[in-house]
Amino acid sequence: MPTYDYTCLECHKRFDVFMTYSEYGNKPVICSHCASRNVKRRAPRVRILKSDEARMEQMADPSMLANIDDDPRALGQMMRKMGSEMGEELPPQFDEVVGRLEAGQSPEEISSAVPDLDDGGGNMGGMDSSFDD
Repeated sequence: MPTYDYTCLECHKRFDVFMTYSEYGNKPVICSHCASRNVKRRAPRVRILKSDEARMEQMADPSMLANIDDDPRALGQMMRKMGSEMGEELPPQFDEVVGRLEAGQSPEEISSAVPDLDDGGGNMGGMDSSFDD
């Protein structure tokens, strides 16, 4: 039996309803929390599968790379997106570095504030800490 997602417009809670295809649209839906009939069906999330190649192409989009040279926030946002796109487990330091970048700290400031990240060569965990090429 399919599951349908609803939100109650009275108590504002979400709930699922199991019903057959023939019941859908014919059987009244009642909130499982407050018994209200004032409910609205929620649109389900849609997942789109992409190949690794398609994800890498999307991340290499020049518009994503436009401000990373002089804007730590843009660099942090790009790194967060890359981390989520890769779908791999990242070390806790990654979240700390990205959070600090998104807050506006430069890589140099992060490297001096969190010395554990610096590998001794000016790199934060292997990440080049300068914006200059």
